[in-house]
Amino acid sequence: MPDNPAKQTSDEVDQTQLDLAQQAGDAYREALDYMAEEVAHTGGKQEAGDYVVGFAQEEAEGMYVLQDEGRFEWVEPDDENCHLEVAVCDAADGRFVPECTVIATLTSEDGEEVGPTRLPLLWHPGLYHYGKDLEVPGDGTYTIDVRVEPPEFKRHDEQNGDRYGETVAVTFEDVDVETGQD
Repeated sequence: MPDNPAKQTSDEVDQTQLDLAQQAGDAYREALDYMAEEVAHTGGKQEAGDYVVGFAQEEAEGMYVLQDEGRFEWVEPDDENCHLEVAVCDAADGRFVPECTVIATLTSEDGEEVGPTRLPLLWHPGLYHYGKDLEVPGDGTYTIDVRVEPPEFKRHDEQNGDRYGETVAVTFEDVDVETGQD
């Protein structure tokens, strides 16, 4: 199977459905590019197997945490000074791939490692992503290693469903990390 096969019509999906999936993926990639290039301090993306893996880095930020059904608490960062976001999309159509296990390690220029740490799924009003607030040594140049383990959900479609089955790893080098809290 080629690395990035185009999805094809089948008894499960027709051309209109494929076109709509592509439009959804195009919109997701546009939102990812906007987050990585315009909103965050820095970002980037790479293709790896069935995926495109993207990242964005910004200051640590507060988030709502569900405490009990219907009851949320806003939680500010403690010592965390870096927010790392990772997007995992289908390389063929660009749509977000949920339920992956995403592990990240940041390594500073002097070799100090933060992680490996699992990045949980985060809801964001503009872009579903995996992410977490982290405590890093400070501003500087880092290497960010990201490992994406395959999701365990079932896949429809005998023609198009045999994807997302391999763990992939990507490395983003010379990443300018700016720390702080938002």
